[in-house]
Amino acid sequence: MANYYTENPDIKFYLTHPLMRRIVELKERGYADKDAFDYAPESFEDAIDSYDRVLELAGEISAEIVAQNAEDVDAEGPHHEGGRVKYASKTYENLDATVKAGLNGVTMPRRYGGLNFPSVPYSAINEIIATADAGFENIWSLQDCIETLYEFGDEDQRRRFVPRVCQGATMSMDLTEPDAGSDLQSVMLKATFDEANNCWRLNGCKRFITNGDSDIHLVLARSEEGTRDGRGLSMFIYDKRDGGVDVRRIENKLGIHGSPTCELVYKNARAELCGSRKLGLIKYVMALMNGARLGIAAQSVGISQAAYNEALAYAKSRRQFGKEIINFPAVYEMLSVMKARLAAGRSILYATSRYVDIYKALEDIARERKLTAEERAECKEYTRLADAFTPLAKGMNSEYANQNAYDGIQVHGGSGFMLEYACQRLYRDARITSIYEGTTQLQTVAAIRYITNGFYSQVIAKMQEEPTADEFAPLRETAKRMAAKYNECVEKVNTAGCDEYKDLCARHLYEMVATIIMTNLLIDDATHAPELFGASARVYTRYAVSEVKKHRSFIMSSSTDDLGDYRK
Repeated sequence: MANYYTENPDIKFYLTHPLMRRIVELKERGYADKDAFDYAPESFEDAIDSYDRVLELAGEISAEIVAQNAEDVDAEGPHHEGGRVKYASKTYENLDATVKAGLNGVTMPRRYGGLNFPSVPYSAINEIIATADAGFENIWSLQDCIETLYEFGDEDQRRRFVPRVCQGATMSMDLTEPDAGSDLQSVMLKATFDEANNCWRLNGCKRFITNGDSDIHLVLARSEEGTRDGRGLSMFIYDKRDGGVDVRRIENKLGIHGSPTCELVYKNARAELCGSRKLGLIKYVMALMNGARLGIAAQSVGISQAAYNEALAYAKSRRQFGKEIINFPAVYEMLSVMKARLAAGRSILYATSRYVDIYKALEDIARERKLTAEERAECKEYTRLADAFTPLAKGMNSEYANQNAYDGIQVHGGSGFMLEYACQRLYRDARITSIYEGTTQLQTVAAIRYITNGFYSQVIAKMQEEPTADEFAPLRETAKRMAAKYNECVEKVNTAGCDEYKDLCARHLYEMVATIIMTNLLIDDATHAPELFGASARVYTRYAVSEVKKHRSFIMSSSTDDLGDYRK
């Protein structure tokens, strides 16, 4: 039987990273659950084995069910009936399979019905499902909204909502509105307190809501009358069973057809406050979006993997001029770069997931007891790393998904333009990844402070000190030369002292630093598993050199005097 996990040893490699021992140690709290839950691990090895077995199950379901249904789901799409969403018929088969396999609520504590998994295996499941069908992955992965409810809701809310998600209830995050897309400070959906019924009432409209007819919604709404900025916004929990919200329409989209994107109308809908008033955007949505961005990074890696799989299979089977086209340099060079981008993007995805795991586990422990000074320092370090790496992982993987999907069609030639080949669906699905949950331009905005304050430079310098196998030492030296060019560009932009010029150069600096970091990560991976990553490390380093040279050329040849040319 096909299996998207066992057939891809690259994914399993990331369960072997040295930081996994610390992650499991923090997550399992001395394996305290082993006496209360028969499926709880008793040791580090037992925990890794548990992750491995669940990933194998996810890989089988993805390959044998979700992938087999993908074309039918794409063709049918969801339906709008009586103010509700009805999924494509085979989406229900996918949901049934994942729920029965226990793949819902996997990150939640066992006391609520979850598996207490960290982000690393959760990201792997995300990637595997997205390889099968990115549209269905959207429906499945939005259960991650429960992390925000778990983190900021009260214990009563956790007891009522978390078990439902673990049992298969779907979720959505209702943030954007017709006049408030990326500018969430402009959200105007109104929340008023109903004293007679001791609840909040929501009125207004939300637009572009992924899986918008879900069972449980996290809603950003304006609770403070007379305000017009982020300080007047709060987060609310809406339960579809209470009624009051209709789906006005399902958007007719380019791709991810299986995932319904909805316009919602709230009509005096009953809701309850999540956390404290006025912190909806300032604190809760920021946490929610960081989780969502990591999810899109995993989705993007899955699409990249699927595009590579389709292109490789076609190149091996298609004959031209008396031989398979994979034997032509123009084709095998394209495939090798696709695989190298995939490997580099996957490496930063799991690095980011590890950083998230450590700080999130420490924050969870802090709810139970006071952290030690060492733990507080560790939490601070990994919080900063997660915050700095998330926009790189999301932005670059989404761009790579688009590039790999584009190249996948090119390998297919004219056949790739035909609807009968899956590569065209992947191309359409990939396009949204660099737009939703924050465009690549917004990921650049999130990353720029870590560029100009030198944090990324410090991270790269530390990476360059990592042990390197002799055969990859020349690659590390090349990475050091790229870092010197990047630092030169950062110094020039900082010295200019012009915010507009910094903004003009920001995307170039962003792609430079992300490429250099991914080069170093891939060299580390190749050092530990040369049979898996050696070739991609060499190909990606050559690719990175050309990318850094291109961006450096722009920055070093430009100045503040050129700004007028770009305003035209």
